[in-house]
Amino acid sequence: GTDSLGRDVYSRIIHGSRIAMIVSFASIAVGTTIGLVVGVASGYFGGWVDGALQRIIEIMLAFPALILALALMAGFGAGRDKVVIALTVVYAPRTARVIRGSTLQVKGLTYVDAAQAIGASPVRIMFRHLLPNVMASYLVVASTLLGAAILTEASLSFLGLGVPPPAPSWGQMLSGTAQQIALTAPWTAVFPGLAITILVFGFNVFGDALRDVWDPKLRGR
Repeated sequence: GTDSLGRDVYSRIIHGSRIAMIVSFASIAVGTTIGLVVGVASGYFGGWVDGALQRIIEIMLAFPALILALALMAGFGAGRDKVVIALTVVYAPRTARVIRGSTLQVKGLTYVDAAQAIGASPVRIMFRHLLPNVMASYLVVASTLLGAAILTEASLSFLGLGVPPPAPSWGQMLSGTAQQIALTAPWTAVFPGLAITILVFGFNVFGDALRDVWDPKLRGR
């Protein structure tokens, strides 16, 4: 069917998938990469470096993801690039916390001590020995956060702080007149919501599958 302006809902959902995928992949790629570097550095150096970074991360984690994204978008203004920046800031500390835990586990292994004993630099140890061994956790976290990023972007667009019209964002398609005509034309609200649900569910299942493959404790179960 069509919406209140006569625009084809099916075509807008298909085109809106590009916005959801671009925003989610860009923000998660940048945010999780920043979180990866920060998490490895925090776990390896420890001491005051770890303490300072973790206090900053804890302050950011104290805010729910949507509330922090709303605050950032209120300052940045609406726009696709600004949504990417906001989601990057939101999800970078969540990745850093997980990667720090994985780094602390790897840091105590024998080959790291051997690298330190032969005089390898901290940068070489982090990027040559620690980073490859926490990539499994990084990939699982990134795939899991993709669904959360799509849901947050849709929520921002629904509230009018995401990608501005006339871009066919899924969240924006659920707001405005779609709420008013939902009883007489339910397809204007049902199908955009169904698209969000399917995509988020798909990425969550993909993240669980990666965890099962990469985690040796779960492998074979």
